[in-house]
Amino acid sequence: MAGALPGLAPPRPIPIKDRSSIVFVERGQIDVLDGAFVVIDVRGVRTHIPVGGFACLMLEPGTRVSHAAVTLAARAGTLLVWVGEAGVRLYASGQPGGARADRLLWQARLALDETARLKVVRKMFELRFGEPAPERRSIDQLRGIEGVRVRKMYEHLARQHGVTWNRRAYDRQDWTASDVPNRCLSAATSCLYGITEAAVLAAGYAPAIGFLHSGKPQSFVYDIGDIFKFETVVPAAFKVAAHAAKGRLELPLESAVRRECRDLFRRTNLLERVIPTVEEVLLAGELPRPEAPADAQPVAFEDPEPSGDAGHRG
Repeated sequence: MAGALPGLAPPRPIPIKDRSSIVFVERGQIDVLDGAFVVIDVRGVRTHIPVGGFACLMLEPGTRVSHAAVTLAARAGTLLVWVGEAGVRLYASGQPGGARADRLLWQARLALDETARLKVVRKMFELRFGEPAPERRSIDQLRGIEGVRVRKMYEHLARQHGVTWNRRAYDRQDWTASDVPNRCLSAATSCLYGITEAAVLAAGYAPAIGFLHSGKPQSFVYDIGDIFKFETVVPAAFKVAAHAAKGRLELPLESAVRRECRDLFRRTNLLERVIPTVEEVLLAGELPRPEAPADAQPVAFEDPEPSGDAGHRG
């Protein structure tokens, strides 16, 4: 068949909750050989990656990707994310599945209804801080309350890990200008947002339609990822920063952060929790999912029932 991938047909997508979280690739050619997803370095050494077993691949500078590799990643439901040095800047991403029209319309309806949007933001606040949001507060007021609490949480966790902390500050244009704790936090949050975006897309929602955050391509990713931020990547970042201050790191700073995040994601079963949390947050808006219009044109042909999470094409 013209255009078919070489080797065996790719497997059906594995549900996000059953996958490993994330892997970073730099300075290598990504291709498909004998039906397998491989990275080839400058010496010609091949490293196989079980692409269907990861939520997303973070592609750093020096990475080249073939058309066949992108196609296989899409069929396997694995998000490809092109990032800058140490994974700090996100340049582009490739959707791992296909968004569900009914879920996109529901998400958009919730975001456009001021009452429903406030209910969703209040639920996010409750999940993040473990208590109901204060009554009779607008979204802007809740955002201000959240900012104060977040600063205090940074200070508390820094003291807990013995890290010298001033404030959250970093320069996207100059990675080395930041202090070690901020560099660790930037590397850790990039891991969290990467797998969160993969889960949001796999479930059939739009990363750009946010509720607390808005105006960014990953607004909804920030909304959901921040719910888990202080129980996962912030402690992991400060732990690595504390070891670095004592000269106990055996790996480069960013590599140590990624490994710590990977292990923490596994221990906390994060990938099993992201999509149910998305559903819980949106259900708090108390608007029904939209039904298809009565005069809607039927589909031209029937797709087979997808496996994996809702939204996957394969």
